[in-house]
Amino acid sequence: MKKSYLFLAALVAGVLLFAGTRKADNPYNLAVGTPEIKSITALTFGPNGVLFIGDSQSAAVFAVDTKDTKKVNTAKAFELKNIDVKIAEALGTAKENINITDIAVNPISKKLYIAVKSADGTPLLLTLNADNEIKSVSLKDVNFSSIELNNVAAADAKDQRGRPLRVSSISDLGYYNGKLMVSGLSNKEFSSSFRSIGFPFTGKQEDESSLEMYHGAHGRYETTSPIRTFSVTKIAGKEYVVASYTCTPLVLFAMDDLKPGASAKGRTIAEMGNQNTPADMIWLKTDNKDFLVMANDRRPAAKVSHEEIQKFEGSLTSKVATTAGVNFTALPYEKVMQLDKLDDTRAVVIQKKANGDLDLWTSDGKNI
Repeated sequence: MKKSYLFLAALVAGVLLFAGTRKADNPYNLAVGTPEIKSITALTFGPNGVLFIGDSQSAAVFAVDTKDTKKVNTAKAFELKNIDVKIAEALGTAKENINITDIAVNPISKKLYIAVKSADGTPLLLTLNADNEIKSVSLKDVNFSSIELNNVAAADAKDQRGRPLRVSSISDLGYYNGKLMVSGLSNKEFSSSFRSIGFPFTGKQEDESSLEMYHGAHGRYETTSPIRTFSVTKIAGKEYVVASYTCTPLVLFAMDDLKPGASAKGRTIAEMGNQNTPADMIWLKTDNKDFLVMANDRRPAAKVSHEEIQKFEGSLTSKVATTAGVNFTALPYEKVMQLDKLDDTRAVVIQKKANGDLDLWTSDGKNI
């Protein structure tokens, strides 16, 4: 059985894009074929079981029809200790040979999709159901489409520390109102970018927006740091992208300003602690009130009420030593590596415990 998982995983990568024949009854203009996915940086679900796979190495996004559309009204909680060990066992390897790069809950089936990178760089896509069954997702002969991002760093381009720039071409994905949103870096002087791409993909992509924000922990305006994670909210009837960066500033960008080719200036509403990288953010309800919940790799997970965000009218524009701005609550969970929304009140969490164990668990609506 373990060998069969590896065989299926091997089919995911190293196969050339296949044009396929488009189905007339397919509303998303998908073709049958095998996508050449070189990395899985980010995952998010779109409509009707369509999974978006962000591939930063290829600087492309793939839309894959999972056909996973059997509706589950009440989701069972996920609980799986040592999830990295369990995944490694399913793949016939050791936990040191895998890295979980992202997770996404299918909002229809409530099945958990897990992106994994093997030691040799091969990307794998797995699913986990509420009975803790781990299965490989075959991407051979699937309905899919893709779009290559424009204005990205060359495949061999490196930053001042010698790190590949292409890795940051995609940092996070989101789907909102019929559009795929992509954060990351472009090859422009103001390289922090945000793209809003209509779906179904048409092959035509407008220029991305360039972003600027004040980073209180660094004491300067920045235009070359990528958003690490983002979500969307409404404040007084106006739509905003709420985003966070390395060293954890929280920034609002009016969606009206995120136009093709434009330079958008964000409003920094909080500094939530330096020496930290936010991993994910989601909206949950507690006592019928909306809260932004953010996973952090070195600091405790954080919780911010929508009410606090809405009433904060200023902007941080001076150096911050510790924390400042919007009031937030540090939750009693450190090193939350992955986070996604299970339903309106619960989250699926992957947390690295103090003893080094990597556990998957579900919040109960009150403990996060």
